[in-house]
Formats: sequence, structure tokens, C-alpha cells
Amino acid sequence: MTSSRRRAARRGLWLAALLAVAACVPRAAAPPRTGATAEQVAFLDTLERRTFQWFWDLSDARTGLTPDRWPTRSFVSVGAVGFALTAYPIGAERGWVRRDAAAARALATLEFFWSARQDTAARGVTGYRGFFYHFLDPATGVRFENVELSTIDTALMLAGALFCQSYFDRSDPRETRVRAVAESIYARVDWRWAQARPPTVSLGWKPGEGHLPWDWRGYNEAMILQILALGSPTHAVEPAIWPAWCANYRWGTFQGQEHLGFAPLFGHQYSHVWIDFRGIRDAYMRDKGIDYFENSRRATLAQRAYALANPGGFAGYGERLWGLSACDGPVNGTVEIAGRRRAFVTYTARGASFLRVEDDGTIAPTAAAGSIAFAPEVVIPTLMAMREDYGEPLFGRYGFLDALNPTLKVASRVQHGVVDTTKGWFDTDYLGIDQGPILAMIENYRSDLVWKTMRRNRHLVRGLRRAGFTGGWLETAPADR
Repeated sequence: MTSSRRRAARRGLWLAALLAVAACVPRAAAPPRTGATAEQVAFLDTLERRTFQWFWDLSDARTGLTPDRWPTRSFVSVGAVGFALTAYPIGAERGWVRRDAAAARALATLEFFWSARQDTAARGVTGYRGFFYHFLDPATGVRFENVELSTIDTALMLAGALFCQSYFDRSDPRETRVRAVAESIYARVDWRWAQARPPTVSLGWKPGEGHLPWDWRGYNEAMILQILALGSPTHAVEPAIWPAWCANYRWGTFQGQEHLGFAPLFGHQYSHVWIDFRGIRDAYMRDKGIDYFENSRRATLAQRAYALANPGGFAGYGERLWGLSACDGPVNGTVEIAGRRRAFVTYTARGASFLRVEDDGTIAPTAAAGSIAFAPEVVIPTLMAMREDYGEPLFGRYGFLDALNPTLKVASRVQHGVVDTTKGWFDTDYLGIDQGPILAMIENYRSDLVWKTMRRNRHLVRGLRRAGFTGGWLETAPADR
């Protein structure tokens, strides 16, 4: 070998060694958005990493099954599995786990759901017609008790699968398999069968009983379901589903914000985890002169203004504490506090809008955190204040616990969590479907990762176009193939 070839060989070995070392080193955080202070960036690093670890540590590495909640022992939530599938590429991109480990976890999850039994039987099955049951047994992955086959939870799981399909785009065998199994799972879903009363899709189905008597209509968390049903390569529904979905929309004004109404903030967040609605509009939003992203921003600001007004006189409400959404609560019952009988509930979809107000003083951190991309200027200071004001009872190993209620400071028997007589009631569980929007929307705010990845998913693009969306990034998105 000539000296020049020996030098070239040494350079090649040196470069290979450098790349091997680099693969083990966490990536630097994406550049912060304009206006974020160093303290805010550090806080978001901590919150996002801790929230990611919830999915990485608690999802079963063999099956990918994700618990509904922790540390309370619970069933598996199929919706939480969708958020877990969304978490794994985020962890890889941030350097918290190796890309090959993230791909392996995603593939194990997808392989389990692809191979799990699909049948009309009431027991021992995971789904039917491509859909999955809402909750599954954590040991076996089959239907938990008498729960319904859930179209929305299936849609959330599919959204996570398609994110993995677009993110894991390399030619190695594992990533190739991720893409193929995600495609098979999505293509198997028979959306037309779920149209018990066309053109809308039913909320679910039970063996021996048939489809549930309710359909998805009106603005809520199921926008993603409509888009995926329209984008299916095998069982796509007709475009008539979208105007039927929009027919029950309610437009109004709450706390000075004019917007499309839905009381709990999760309805303004879930679909936005995967779909970048900035600059794209359907017929309804073209008529209103805004997009769904701006609509969610207004809903967020309206809830914050509601907390500042605090018509219920709840403790802690204001700039440092706001946000109503579906979450745990302390107890089903009334408690006398400072001479006033206060009614509380456990898990429910709390919210505030011109449509309804359901508020017992229980705040869900996911409500504000899931809106970080819409209104970071008010969300980030609030999240930091919540950690500062309430400390470890609220912010722990996996980030924010699910809920708190500073009004309930009276020692009493509660069904969830614990009461601190100086600070109030605190949940002791983390919930997967509330952890998911915190993680994903922080990443979308910081780097657009989920959004920019899904903008090249042909199924999502097809669904949006068939729903009548135009403008913005959709004009240059890849054509269906």
C-alpha cells in the first residue's frame, strides 16, 4: 500500500471512529424560538426530557403497551400508545435515546398491534376491522373488561404510527420494517364499516351490541380521525364526511376572544400534535378569515382570561395558574370550605367557553402546556410559575403530575391524590393522554419536528386535501403516489 493510501485509510478509520462517538453523544437542543430566555430554555429542557421518560420508562419494551396512568396500576390506553409512538422519534432527535433504540421500540409496538388478534369475539381479542379497543389488559394486550372498540383512540394510535413511518426514513432493515408495518396497520382500518350512519363515523362498537349510537360531529379532538379516514389508501370515506363534521360547529365569543368553541383545551390540542394547521384552511375557516391554529390560540387566551376573571372565586387562579381540560379530580362530593359548600368531581372534561363552563377549581397542567405552540408568551411563564409555586407535589420525576386544586385545603377523604392543608389537593398520578400533548407540543414549539415530519406523509396530505384544505405548506406538499 502506498503512503498516500495508508494516510487515506487512517483518515477513514479516524472519521469512522468520530462518527461512532458522535452517535453516542446527545444532540444539542434545537435553537430556542425568538424571545425565549436561557432560563426558559433550561426549564423546557427539563420538562420535555422528564415527560419523554414517562413513555420510555413505562411502556413495555416488548409489546409497546403504554399504561393509562402511573404509578396507580391501570389498564393500557390505546390513545396513550399513539402518544408513545410520537415520543420515540422525539427522544431520538433530542439524543435522549439512540435512533436505533427508538426505532426498535416503535417496531415492537407496531408488530404487536399488527399481529394481535382481530375478531368479533368479546374476549381474548385486541380489536376488530382494524380498530382497537379503548383499553387493553396490560399483561396480554386484549380487551379490558367491557370497553368499546374506540375509533378516536385508534386514530390517535394511527397518528403516532404514521409519524414513525415518516420519521424513520432510512434504508436499514429495522426502519424499513417500521414503515411497512405502519402502512399495514393503517391500511387495515375499515373506516367505511365504522360509518353506521353515513357520512359520519361512529364513536365505537361493542361485540353483541353493534355500533354505539353516537357519531363524531362538531369541533372537538376528532379532527385527526376525519383526516385519517379521508386519507386511507384502502377504505377511505367520501369527502361528504367533512361538511357533516362541520355542520355542528358553534362560533361565538368568550372572554373577548371570537372563535370556534369547545370547552376543554384538549379538543383544541390533540389534532394539532400531528397536523400543522398554520396557514391551511378548509371552507369554514376560509369564511372566518383565520385557521385552526389561530382558533386554538384564541381558545387558549380565552381560558387564561377566564382564570384572571375567576368568577368562581377559586384559590390560585390568575396569570400563574390557569388551564381547564380533561383530567383527574379529588372527589365526587361536596366539602365545606371557608363557610361555603364546594362541589368537586373526579375525572371529567373540565372546560370554559361560551358553550359551557365546568370548573371546580381543578387545574390540569397539560391544558396550558399543550397550548405552548399557540401562545408561548403566556404559557411558558405560567408553567414556570406553577413549578415555582407548588414544587415537588406538582412537578416530579416525570414532569407535571396530572392535576391540582389549591381550593381544596381542607383535610378530607379524597378518591385520588392527596390533600396538603397549606397548598391544596394534588394528584399523585401521571396520565398518558395528558403527558403526550405536553411532550409533542413543546417539541413542535421548539423545532416543528412532528409537524414538518407529518407534512411529508402522503396519507395525511391526501386526507387534508380531500377535506378541502388549501393554502400554506399544503400547496407544495408532495403529490399523492
